Parts: sequence; C-alpha cells; structure tokens
Amino acid sequence: MRLYQRDEIAAVIGIDEQALRQVEAGFAALGRGEAIQPPILSMSMEEFNSEVDVKTAHIKGWEHFAIKVSTGSFDNTKRGLPSLSGLMMLFSAETGRVEAVLFDEGYLTMVRTAVAGAIAAKHLSREDSRRVAVIGAGEQAQRQIEALRLVRNVDTLDVWARRPEGAEAYADLMRSRGFTVSLHDSVHAACAQADIIVTATPSREPLLHARDLPEGVHITAMGSDSPDKRELDESVLTRADAFVCDTRAQSEHNGELKVFAGQEREPPFKVHELGRVIERGERLRVSDTAITVCDLTGTGVQDTAIAGFALSRLGEG
Repeated sequence: MRLYQRDEIAAVIGIDEQALRQVEAGFAALGRGEAIQPPILSMSMEEFNSEVDVKTAHIKGWEHFAIKVSTGSFDNTKRGLPSLSGLMMLFSAETGRVEAVLFDEGYLTMVRTAVAGAIAAKHLSREDSRRVAVIGAGEQAQRQIEALRLVRNVDTLDVWARRPEGAEAYADLMRSRGFTVSLHDSVHAACAQADIIVTATPSREPLLHARDLPEGVHITAMGSDSPDKRELDESVLTRADAFVCDTRAQSEHNGELKVFAGQEREPPFKVHELGRVIERGERLRVSDTAITVCDLTGTGVQDTAIAGFALSRLGEG
C-alpha cells in the first residue's frame, strides 16, 4: 500500500485536458449503465458548521475503485485553514486490497469538480461563449473559470458575492490572470450579459431567478450538494429549455430537483443525466436563444476516475 501526500499529487495532476477526458469517460460509463454507484453517505455537524460526505463507485472493466471522504468546515477561514479537506482510498476491484491512499486534502475533489463544470459547458453552452457571470468568490469560483478555458474562449467575468471583500480579492486574482472583471451589487446585474452563469456558493436559499437569465445562457450550478443547500429558484428550472443533472437521484436529494421531490411532485420538464448526454451525443441546445441548466452534485464515478488517473500518473514518476 502506498501513501501519497497532496504536494506529490498536485505535481502530476492539474486542471487540464487529460483530467477532463478521464472524468468525462467516467460520466460516459455512468451513462451507459456501466457503473455501480451507491448513494452518498452524508453527515452534517451543525454545532461546528461542518459536514462530511463519503462517495464511491465502481466502473465496469476499470482496475481500481475509489472511496472518497470529503470534509467541509465552513468556519475554517476564521482559523486560517482551508474550508475543504479529505482523502481518497484506492482499492483493487479484483482483490479488494487497498493499493493506495491519496491524502490530497480535497485537491482531487477540486480538480474533478472543476472539470465537471467544463464538461457541462462543453456539451450545453454556446460554442462562442466568452462572458461568464460568477456567483460566489471561493475556490470553485476560481477553478471553474480555469477549467472553462479548456472548452470555451472565456475572457470576461461579471462577479457577485455576498462578501464584498471576497469579491474584490477574487476580482484582483482573476485580473492578474488576464480576465476583464466587473463587480456587481446584485445577481441580476452580474448576469445581464452572461453567456454562461456559474453558481458556486454554499447558499441555503435560491440566489438565481428566471428574471436574471438572458437569452441563450447556460447555467452550471455547483453549490447545492446537500439537502439543506439551494442556489436556483424553481423558476430557473421551469424556464430552462433543457435541464441536466449528474444523476437524478442525487439532484432530488441533494441538488436542485429537491424542490419538486420535497413536495412529492414531478418536475414539469424532462430530466436529462449528463452521462447519457455525453454517451449518446445528445444536442440539447436547440437554438442560440435556448437556456440550459446543469445541476452538479458530485458523483462517485468522478472520484474513481480522477483517483485512478492520479495513481497512474504517480506510478509513472
């Protein structure tokens, strides 16, 4: 059994085309029905404003499967510590033996989450998309844009965040990376000219409404990954011409579809899953004015895909 630390992992894995292709292959396998993926094990610890998720999946024919433990401690910024941490354990699918522990402290989760957003945009946004409204100013707000550049020529960002100081710091960082950045005092203003909207917040109430959506926009919602989080108002879902999620079951429990599941009613639109969209080559953007939404709650196949990829890279070193 081998143990790898974050620095070793980050030296060989980044937000790049190869990581994107590996995670996309995991989604496609899920779309073909070639993955076993149990429900997420989640626990929230309200007294500490923290949570933990455990995710896993086996992809048919793949040598390894991963079990990922991901923690979030949202008061850590006050302590000078990262909000997210965790590790991934890689097992032989044949023998069940632990072959590696990737003590990545959440790094691989960051990578696979970022490239998942890019995969959604690749299949759902307009190819000429250049302007992105970013709702939030945390690490994923940064990493989503880094990954988006793999699939779209993004050059302009419009930013809204709850904390003005966080928005300012984010804007300075992204300007240093060559983006034109404007800060806004409302979500509506930030989204007014967007080709793509990325929501990456821990919000517990809807931030984005149908009235905020320009024609032709694609929305990638990243933040709702537990039963008590929500970023999109129901009006966004019903306004969209196509709604996609990583898995319907997870979206109904943790993601944006829970607004319907909680009221025990069917959504008044067809629900597509991203893996099937990829595998079937479905074109859900029917026109340049169509509005598309992708709700990403994070799947075990992403973790198995990125962890196996990391181990192959580490083995080459």
